[in-house]
Formats: sequence, C-alpha cells, structure tokens
Amino acid sequence: MFIDRARIFVQSGKGGDGMSSFRHEKYVPKGGPNGGDGGRGGNVVLVADRNINTLVDFRYRRLFKAKPGGKGAGSNKYGANADDLIIPVPVGTIVKDEASDKVMADLSFDGQEVIVAAGGRGGRGNYHFRTSANRTPTFAEKGEPGVERWLRLELKVLADVGLLGYPSVGKSSILRKVSAAQPEVAAYHFTTLHPILGVVDLEDQRSFVMADIPGLIEGAGEGVGLGHDFLRHVERTKVLVHVLDIAETEGRDAVEDFETINAELAKYSEKLAKKKQIVAANKIDLLTEDDEKLKRLKKYMNEQDIEVYPVCAVSGEGLHELLERVWTLIGEYEPEADDSDEEVLYKPEVKADFEVSRDDDGAFVITGMRIERLVAMTNFDDDQSVRRFQRIWRYMELDKMLKEAGIEDGDTVRIYSTEFEYHQ
Repeated sequence: MFIDRARIFVQSGKGGDGMSSFRHEKYVPKGGPNGGDGGRGGNVVLVADRNINTLVDFRYRRLFKAKPGGKGAGSNKYGANADDLIIPVPVGTIVKDEASDKVMADLSFDGQEVIVAAGGRGGRGNYHFRTSANRTPTFAEKGEPGVERWLRLELKVLADVGLLGYPSVGKSSILRKVSAAQPEVAAYHFTTLHPILGVVDLEDQRSFVMADIPGLIEGAGEGVGLGHDFLRHVERTKVLVHVLDIAETEGRDAVEDFETINAELAKYSEKLAKKKQIVAANKIDLLTEDDEKLKRLKKYMNEQDIEVYPVCAVSGEGLHELLERVWTLIGEYEPEADDSDEEVLYKPEVKADFEVSRDDDGAFVITGMRIERLVAMTNFDDDQSVRRFQRIWRYMELDKMLKEAGIEDGDTVRIYSTEFEYHQ
C-alpha cells in the first residue's frame, strides 16, 4: 500500500535526575557532597532509508517516545545516557512541525538524518552546588523534560523522469513497456492512484528512474481531485515527459490537453512550470495515413521549442528514441540554487525570554524556555532548592514583570505545570 502522508507524535526522553548524596567513610565523618549527574534523555531521530518507499507503517503506529536518561548516583557516578530512538522513513520525506507549519528537514538522500526532538539534559548532582558558604548542599537538579510535538510527514517520490498527462493517455502502458514496473492498465480513468516508480535500463549499463504520475485533470493546480497530491511528486524530477493521446480517442484535443496541464503546473508552482519537457505522442498506431493530427501537434510544439516523439506504448515503436533523448536531457540537467540535497533544518523564532499573560481562570501565566526549564528541574520538596529558585527568580526580575501586568497579593502564578501563590 502506497501512503505518502502521515501524522505522528514524537517525544524525546526526559533527562535523568541528579543525585543528592554525601561521602560516608570511616575516617571522614563530614564528607562532602558527591552526587552524580543524571544521563541525557534519548533523542528522536528520523533517518532516510532507501529500502522504504511508503509511509504506510505510520498508519498503524503514530506514537514514538524515546527513553529517559538514567539517574545519577553517589560517588559522583553519572547516570547512563539513553539510546536515541531511530525512526526510518523513505528517501524524499519532508518533515514539518505541525504547530508552526515550518519545514524541519528535507530528507533527500539515503542515510540523511535529523533530530526532531532533542533529549532532555540530565540534572546536576549536589556536588556541583557546593560553595564556600554552603559546603553541604542537599539539593540536586531534576532532569530536563523531553520535547514533544506533532509532526507531519510528506513523501515526494525521487525520480529522474516524470510521466505527465491526462488520465488514460498511456503513461502506465509506457512504464510497463520500458521497465519492470507493473502499474495497472485498464479501460477506465484513474487506474493509477499513486506514483509508481520503474527503473529503465539502456545499453552500456545506463539506467534511470521513471515515475508514472497519476493522471491530472483541469483544476489540479487548485487541488481539484487529487491534484496537489499528484503534483508535488513531480517537483523533484529532472525531466518531464508529457504523454499526449495523439489519436484523441477520448474526444479531447491533444494541443488543448497540453495547454491545460501546463496551466495547472503553473498554478501549482512557477518552478514546476519551467521544468524541461518533451512530448510523447502516444497511440500513433490508431492514426490513418492521411491523419493531420500529428503534423498539427508537431507544428505547434515547434513554435514552443518542444520536441515531439511519436510512440506506440503497445508495440514499443518510437520508445527507444524517446528514452535515448531522455537520457541525454538527464545528463544536461543542472539543478537550481534551491534544488540541492542539503538538509533543511527548522530554526525556531527567537522569542522574548519571558512573557506574562492572563489565563481564562484569572491566573498569571509566565512562559519562556529559561523559566519553564528552571521550574521543571527544581525539587520543591527541598528547602535549599526552593531558596535557590527564589534567588534566580529575583535575578530574572519576574516580580517586576508581574507587577506591571497588574498582579495582586494572593493571585495565582502558573509556570509550566506548577502553580504558585503570589505574595509581596
């Protein structure tokens, strides 16, 4: 089953908690702190794998959680770092953050990988908090929470050549004839409902990948039918072979078909409309000797500076010349500046350190990575840890921000998943 869209939830591992402990030795009655740090939580990593060609696995499993880091121990022993959670995806997968709709990565070659959720940092043990004023700190940090987010995965097939055209013009028949691919061929429209790839082998050990793109119709550029689903698979191709029914067996005009499909390409993407095209005038076996259709098509395409190759998908007539020309065009292809296979990484917008807002229940909500991380990693059951939190709070001048927002004595302050009662 070919699935080219998926939605998954990923959660990286929480960092391990730091340890609060002290040396206990026979001749060291007042040993110092020796609590070790917690280990890093596991990252969630997507890796492009050429052996996978569909996102079907994500129909049955959508939740992916990495393991937490190990807790620190006494004697300055660090907790173990958790293993990364590796998720293989097909080559050609676009990864988007659902909340922001930003592209996190374009995994366009085998082995390319991206961390979509970084594991939390391990909490520091009490050994790190010893000072000249406090030689016996009893507190240690909790591990940093992991990152969780919904992702949208979109697959764009990777092919050198795309077969383009209306339904039932013979694209599937051509692919069956020139490769080992076996797309369905039948006397009704839309027998191909998803892109099918085939490897075309030529003499001298030459080969390239050809994709049978499902038939397009008028309005595809605006998403009519399955237009957008089909068109995005054409974006990565180097050459487009526009297949036309020169015998006009469906009652449509071949030239008008060509103009209509190209208009849809332009609506969807200006870059796509500029791709190199050649025309395969299929079903020449159905033309009579005095038929003027082919001459008219060649005259029109000559004015557009587009090459025409008369072919018959049934007998194979003309296909060798077509494929040789395609091979030449592939070799002449020069990628555009934004056509590279470099990894595209999502860079989050830089936001203010802290933001104060009002919740529906009247509580004052403070958001910001620094303060949220501080709250999550603070042990509020330990007095020393609470005092440290209060010092950092004053250093951040959060009281000033809350007063400017109109807070009053006894109001509720919410940070991360923790609530406080405000007192001046």
